[in-house]
Amino acid sequence: MSTATTLSSAGKTAGQAIRSWKIPVILWALAILGFILFGLGSPSAEVTFRLTEESAAIQLPNIVVSAPVLGWISSVVLLASAAYSTILVSRFQHVPVWLIAMFAVFFVAAFLTWSVGSARSPSVAIYGLLAGSFTLAFPLIFGALSGVLCERSGVVNIAIEGQLLFGAFAAAVAGTLSGNAFVGLFAAAVAGVLVSLVLAVFSIKYIVNQVIVGVVLNVLVSGLTGFLFSTVLSTDTSKWNSPPRLPSIRIPLLADIPILGPILFDQSVIGYLMYIAVAGIYFGLFHTKWGLRTRAVGEHPKAADTLGVNVNRMRFTNVLLAGAVAGVGGAFFTLVSVSSFNRDMTSGQGYIALAALILGRWNPIGALFAALLFGFASNLQSVLSLLGTPVPNQFLAMLPYVVTIFAVAGVVGKSRGPAASGIPYIKG
Repeated sequence: MSTATTLSSAGKTAGQAIRSWKIPVILWALAILGFILFGLGSPSAEVTFRLTEESAAIQLPNIVVSAPVLGWISSVVLLASAAYSTILVSRFQHVPVWLIAMFAVFFVAAFLTWSVGSARSPSVAIYGLLAGSFTLAFPLIFGALSGVLCERSGVVNIAIEGQLLFGAFAAAVAGTLSGNAFVGLFAAAVAGVLVSLVLAVFSIKYIVNQVIVGVVLNVLVSGLTGFLFSTVLSTDTSKWNSPPRLPSIRIPLLADIPILGPILFDQSVIGYLMYIAVAGIYFGLFHTKWGLRTRAVGEHPKAADTLGVNVNRMRFTNVLLAGAVAGVGGAFFTLVSVSSFNRDMTSGQGYIALAALILGRWNPIGALFAALLFGFASNLQSVLSLLGTPVPNQFLAMLPYVVTIFAVAGVVGKSRGPAASGIPYIKG
């Protein structure tokens, strides 16, 4: 056998070892579902998409589309995309991101047209859908950023749910007692740090399994806040559980930009803090000495220790910082969303933030867009329920979690987290 033949055979064997049919299978499943629903089951209606509200300074015309036409076009695009992904994988090539993005855009557009077209009033306000999605994504973004800080440092933060919940509780109580929403916001950050302190002490100092500590903290915070809600907050809501709302701050001119202006530049303080947190953490991680050391202790702590970095101190500090970030995200629930605390009001969003962290590949910008995707799925559920679509309510309630499963399933095995994440470091 010639050398060339041997190398060719080795290359094919290596390619077969890394070839994955996961993405084509997912695309085919969704494409077939889309063909049945959007093509064969398309409603015979015209759907109106309203881009701007009537009071907007700059008005954009409504978009009117035929549900059957868009349904069949989308079905063809979805099936063609799935077929093309199959061809690429069969040739040992990667499925490009643009193909997956195009598939997602057509699927979402077709699903929205199909569901709204079957409603009593085939019309939907796109500006409201996007604004609500952006707002619902706030706690997910803060939670995902908290996870980025921890895992980049080598600590798995399963306790995001507890940090968000305790932040919401502290914001409600402190805001009510002081009569000042900003005091509640500060208290939320402190509450998140307290949860992180327990996580850091047990997982870093006493080397307890980080996943177990995180799960226990979530259960502990849920039980503690639930007990205090029943025994204290519910007895006198005006004294303990009626915090003021954070005011919205409108930036002139920028807020008048069609569609995106009111969403991005007419926000509460937490919204603007989110912009600062994403930009600051991204810049800090990839463009500062602190970020270099943080990534070093998360990838190769022994090498970082050799160069003089105190690994456990760096991890301890970053876990506490992550708690403050998640705590601010928890304040959204009681200072922006509703003006009171309710039992387990975070509803598992800390776990979805973990999914956003993975989907975003442990990058603050990626986590931002992943959280926006899940926020869109959550708000779409509410909008479709109000429109009275024929989609069963049980499926609509499942929608955010179905999106989470499919999104994370598409990246598992393709993205790798920090090498030392979850591994305690023992000096010596």
